[in-house]
Amino acid sequence: MITQADVCSAFDYKDGDLYWKDSGAKVGGCVNRGGYKVMGFRNKNYLIHRIVYLMFYGYLPKFIDHVDNDRVNNKLENLRPASPSQNLWNACLRPTNTSGCKGVSWHKKTKKWQVKLSVDRVLKHFGYFDDLELADLVAIEARTKYHGQFARHA
Repeated sequence: MITQADVCSAFDYKDGDLYWKDSGAKVGGCVNRGGYKVMGFRNKNYLIHRIVYLMFYGYLPKFIDHVDNDRVNNKLENLRPASPSQNLWNACLRPTNTSGCKGVSWHKKTKKWQVKLSVDRVLKHFGYFDDLELADLVAIEARTKYHGQFARHA
């Protein structure tokens, strides 16, 4: 397990990028299948955003959320600790979404737009609506209330 001292002695940080202290060269790394920058250090691969977080805060939370959802933006102000639920709340609209609105889906039985979202790991229902715009507004209000700073509306 690497420590804050390990990474601080090996790297410098500037604007979301790491540089090797011994050569001044920018840490290259590559982007993995999940879209995160990865680098090799002491014969092991590490996600660069985790190295940056450890460097400044001295510990590694189980999950680190990218505030702007850009997985290669490893600026310190773009990284925050998160629970698994909070990390999911900040996710972008899924490509399989058919309404174009997060938390809104078509309910065939009632022939209305339905608003649902996860609250404390329980799926909560917020109603059925004839109007998609109204359903989207209800979903936005619910996310703002229950997901707080992790609420992502698009």
